[in-house]
Amino acid sequence: MIDLHTWTTPNGRKVSILLEELGVPYDVHPINLGEGAQRDPAFLEISPNGRIPAIVDRETGQSVMESGAILLHLAEKHGRFLGDDRVEMLEWLMWQMGGLGPMLGQAHHFLKYNPGKSAYAEERYGTEARRLYGVLDRRLEGREFVAGSYSIVDMAIWPWISRFEWQRVDLAAFPALCDWYRRVAARPAVQRGYHVPYFVNEVPMP
Repeated sequence: MIDLHTWTTPNGRKVSILLEELGVPYDVHPINLGEGAQRDPAFLEISPNGRIPAIVDRETGQSVMESGAILLHLAEKHGRFLGDDRVEMLEWLMWQMGGLGPMLGQAHHFLKYNPGKSAYAEERYGTEARRLYGVLDRRLEGREFVAGSYSIVDMAIWPWISRFEWQRVDLAAFPALCDWYRRVAARPAVQRGYHVPYFVNEVPMP
C-alpha cells in the first residue's frame, strides 16, 4: 500500500497515473496548495521541500519526495515502465524535470495567472514553451512513445502537455506530438490518474 500526498497539478498527476498503470493499491491524501497544506509540519516530515507529490511506501516505511524520484522508485520496485534503454529513459526524464516542467510552469505563471503584467516574460516563456514542444515533436516523429516502449517518461511529460491551452500552444502545429498526446490520453489508467485527488475537468483534448 502506498500513501500518496498530492494535488491537481502536472507533477502530482505523474504519480497517480503511474500508480493506476501499475495497479498498486494506494490511499490519496490531498494537499490543498491554496490553503497552504504543503507547509504543515506533518507533511514536511514526508516532503522536506514542501512540494507535492510525495509518497510513503508502507511496505518499507520509506518516504519519497520529488516526482521524478517517485517515478523511478516505483517503476524499479515493480520492474515495469522503464523503457527500452535505461540511458535514453533517464535523459528524457531529466529533460522533463529540468527543462519542460520548469519552463512550462513559468509559462503558466505569466500567461495563465498574470497576463499583461510582463510582456517580456510572456514572450520569453511562450517562446520557450513552443521551442520545447518542437523538441518533443521531433523526438516523436516515427515513434509511438518517447523512450521506446510506453514508460514513466511518457507519464512524466504528458500531464504538462495536457495544459497546452494554459501555454497558448496549438497542438495541431506539432503533429507527431499531438498524435502521441491522444494515444496516451486514450489509456484508461491515464484518465483515472488525471482525476486524482478529485475531478477538476475532463481530460483536455486538442
